[in-house]
Amino acid sequence: MYKVKTGLGVMSDLGLSVKEQIALFKKAGFDAFFTGYDASVPEYKQYADEIGMIYQSVHAPFGGIDTMWRGNPDKILNTLLDCARACGQSGVPIMIVHTYIGFEENPGPCENGIENFRKVVELARECGVKVAFENTEGEEYLAALMEAFKGYDNVGFCWDTGHELCYNRSKDLTALYGDRLIATHLNDNLGISDYNGKTFWTDDLHLLPFDGVNDWESIAKRLCKCGFDDILTFELTRTSKPGRHENDKYKKLSAEEYVAEVYARACRLATLKIKYSEK
Repeated sequence: MYKVKTGLGVMSDLGLSVKEQIALFKKAGFDAFFTGYDASVPEYKQYADEIGMIYQSVHAPFGGIDTMWRGNPDKILNTLLDCARACGQSGVPIMIVHTYIGFEENPGPCENGIENFRKVVELARECGVKVAFENTEGEEYLAALMEAFKGYDNVGFCWDTGHELCYNRSKDLTALYGDRLIATHLNDNLGISDYNGKTFWTDDLHLLPFDGVNDWESIAKRLCKCGFDDILTFELTRTSKPGRHENDKYKKLSAEEYVAEVYARACRLATLKIKYSEK
């Protein structure tokens, strides 16, 4: 879009291969995309170069990421190290990393966990890759890592607007880390469903922007306040969480219709960002 580059994460529920999705995203008007981590990252990068798309980032796996803080982290640590190498070898500039997973047990961050993540950060730096820590549940783990690596020029923040609403109790995380914002996961939801404020993973709906309760005028203003002029990247899903039906309507659209609608919403946010950047 004029003055603003937009990107979209590939989806497991779109009914298309990764390459087919990349081509569809380009046809719809997007400039960039991101994928999860697998052995085909070099192939995706080659294809992106061939058709003129930006491979914005690789989202590192996060299953078992809690073991980075306690227990045996070898499996997830080795996966994160492999992801950093793959990004470096393929020329993908950013890897997105969750800092914690889990809702019931939350003993808090520890020095051993920070040192485990340091191995990832330092290898990524050697590979010419930036690590963007994402806000999820367990906000204190993000805080510990952002503090520990504040002197690293290859460490930044990935702002997930939906997670902020349903996991971080609408706390303005850009006020804390906006000066280090290097990636976005833009999406909507309906906030915390439990009256008493207990958070559940099923509240993380990844709706299209403007389909939930997020304040997108405020999000545009905050992006401008951060001075963020990089790619506006969206992370969305067509599939409803168990026991919920908010995303069901997206399944009624073909892949082409859905991506076209996503691009229209992306343009709405981009237009708001342009509006407030010019004030």
